[in-house]
Amino acid sequence: MNFPMRTLISTLFCLFLAASGARAEVQRAAAFTTPQGEAVDVFTITNEHGLHARILTWGATLVEMWAPGRNGKMADVALGFDSMERYTQPHPFFGSIAGRYANRIALGRFTLEGKAYMLATNNGPNHLHGGLRGFDKRVWKAEPHGTNAVRFTYTSADGEEGYPGKLDVAVTYTLSENNELRLDYEATTDRPTVLNLTNHTYWNLAATGDVLGHGLRLYASRYTAVDGGLIPTGEVRAVAGTPLDFTKAKLVGRDIAELKKDGQPGGYDHNYVIDVNTPGALAPAAELYDPSSGRMMRVLTTEPGVQLYTANSLKDVAGKSGQVYGQHGGLCLETQHFPDSPNHPDFPSTVLRPGETFKSQTIYAFSAY
Repeated sequence: MNFPMRTLISTLFCLFLAASGARAEVQRAAAFTTPQGEAVDVFTITNEHGLHARILTWGATLVEMWAPGRNGKMADVALGFDSMERYTQPHPFFGSIAGRYANRIALGRFTLEGKAYMLATNNGPNHLHGGLRGFDKRVWKAEPHGTNAVRFTYTSADGEEGYPGKLDVAVTYTLSENNELRLDYEATTDRPTVLNLTNHTYWNLAATGDVLGHGLRLYASRYTAVDGGLIPTGEVRAVAGTPLDFTKAKLVGRDIAELKKDGQPGGYDHNYVIDVNTPGALAPAAELYDPSSGRMMRVLTTEPGVQLYTANSLKDVAGKSGQVYGQHGGLCLETQHFPDSPNHPDFPSTVLRPGETFKSQTIYAFSAY
């Protein structure tokens, strides 16, 4: 089925659910088979209000998230592709679970318990989002978890992309009756290793155009300063008096021009330090809203940081419904531990040891105004 027709069907499906009273359920369907012969499935989670999310077993990737705007109008607010097979080709991590270590590790090197490790490098001299074949490029196992959730699991072998230890990881997507998409992460290892997991969805609450007119508030008054390669220097700075200040809601595009000067990354690509962070407890991280559609998304997390990335490198990417995504066509709010933490002992630790269970939770709560 080509994507315009699939989009039309999804739209009609949403309208039907909203009008008739939806039933919370999980549906599973075959999506495609990889060139290596691996079967990939797609799961659809629907709640009683007609919201629904679609997630592939390829990369545990969120490929659609339908949310209401004013007057209940539904739209898919996650950037993605015309066909599900397209996700197996190179792309900017649309909707993917990034790991074993999301974000960057300088020069792909770190030392753990006195032993040096060398990781695959795929971002100039640095390691990014798990390397050449991270969690986003793997087929995960998955099963429904009740009527409103799907649990995805993957075993990362000892030495995969250079990481020590066999890692068993699980990500559970839950779509609640409160219109919250919740991601619960868990992991265990048989050897000391480092771990940083996130979801890399590009959000556009208008479902079209760019996000410069979106409003954003971040519950973060500090950020981790970086060098020209976006590697943390170790310094944590205040956002006050800089274009990075979102402690009070403002339009994403208001100060972005200031970040296109002096070799800056062409927009926002910064790790913010969440102000309220009690280990294991949910705290507000961000609020995003679109004045044109009335859609809002609130982000809560147990993670200490959130990476704001305004799709600075997007250019002429063929997307959904015939759209062509350009610069700032979406933005990411990647809840995470800090970049390059294994090389910065003052940052919150990302070390996971045998006998421990890593747990993390992030919630994307949708509403309208």
